[in-house]
Amino acid sequence: MRFSGPVRACALLGLAALVSACAPLQTSGAASGVDETEGTLRVWLFSEVDQAPKERVVAAAVEEFEAAHDGVEVEVQYIPVETRAERFQGAFLDPASAPDVAEYGNTDLAGYVESAGLADLTEDLADWEPRADISDDVAATARVDGADYGVPWFLGVRALYYRTDVLGDLGLEVPRTLQEVVETGRAVREDDPRMLGVSAGGAYTYAMMPFVWAHGGDIAEPDGDSYTATIDSAEAKEGLELYGQILSDDVCPPQTCSEMRGDASVQNFVAGSAAMTIGGNFNLNAVRASDIADDAAVVPLPGTEPGSIAPAFAGGNNLGVLAGTQRRTLSVEFVKLLAGKEYQLRMYEAMGNLPVFTDVRAELAASDDEIAPFVETIDAGTRFVPVTPSWATVDAEGILPAMVQRLAAGDASVDQAADEAARALDDAFGRG
Repeated sequence: MRFSGPVRACALLGLAALVSACAPLQTSGAASGVDETEGTLRVWLFSEVDQAPKERVVAAAVEEFEAAHDGVEVEVQYIPVETRAERFQGAFLDPASAPDVAEYGNTDLAGYVESAGLADLTEDLADWEPRADISDDVAATARVDGADYGVPWFLGVRALYYRTDVLGDLGLEVPRTLQEVVETGRAVREDDPRMLGVSAGGAYTYAMMPFVWAHGGDIAEPDGDSYTATIDSAEAKEGLELYGQILSDDVCPPQTCSEMRGDASVQNFVAGSAAMTIGGNFNLNAVRASDIADDAAVVPLPGTEPGSIAPAFAGGNNLGVLAGTQRRTLSVEFVKLLAGKEYQLRMYEAMGNLPVFTDVRAELAASDDEIAPFVETIDAGTRFVPVTPSWATVDAEGILPAMVQRLAAGDASVDQAADEAARALDDAFGRG
């Protein structure tokens, strides 16, 4: 896919960062037992860099909902994503000041459930017809221990951006495998040492994960009511070894790339300093607006075999109902409306947010080739981080970036770095 056409606003907040919440609170989370059908329905949504288009879509949904519910007023408050941890903690402790409905990041879910802050909507969604068009792997991003705590509202996945002019001038084909991604990047840098072959950082966990998953590895596996690390498996190490080759002098020098996260990795590409990068659909706007737009294209990140697609992390936000709401029925109905197909499509048109419904995405891919590689990636199957409150500890301690950075610096072999990370993960999971 080459970039052309109008710039589409794209502000998927919270996808590039993992959980930043503090340790889960131990609250009762008990529902009030009251289910009022009138009054004010309070809604929290995340603020955006440019939220005017989002506000217009939400306002339309609010108008429709209020027209269908006499005596009901919907009050929407936009909260900063950076302070969500404190805001939600306060809401869980004091239901009287809490919203009825809230947008939340899918990596935050497990901690919120442990805090008993979200309502179990499994029965409420059981007969909701649109749910059949949400694939199991996507539905799992709103699920803990088999129970649904909301509806996925939008998705964000990553694919392979590349420079058509750079590869074309060198007679290089678009990579068909992850190994070819590395080899192509090496060939580019050999020709021009001023350019990064692949811009992907040591702290860019979401770029590293597909390499592990594509080789059959994983971060951890369920073990009773917790997880056990598997990042030290032979398959995971094979993926880590290949990703580690990117962080080398002949592709992306460690002194430049070791500390980079996703934003910096993509920015190198946008600035014209890299031949390739692993970026999200939420980076499309920046690429389209850049000086390289006419020479940029994107394809699904390939897997280990030609024609395969590496599993991508399914980032995104969900809509859920707070456990202490006194308007549960109204809350569920509003979630179904705003998270339904019509308004997910409107949010895509306004913000670039990828819908979670397979049929809606298929229509978009058929009509918009700029988004097609990301839809293909989702349809090929996505993956998620371990669904446990312990993931906040894993993120806060930087266990996975530290593993990759030690590997890139030559301070540890793949075996040593993965084994150390596995021990740290098990400690975080309470297995140490």
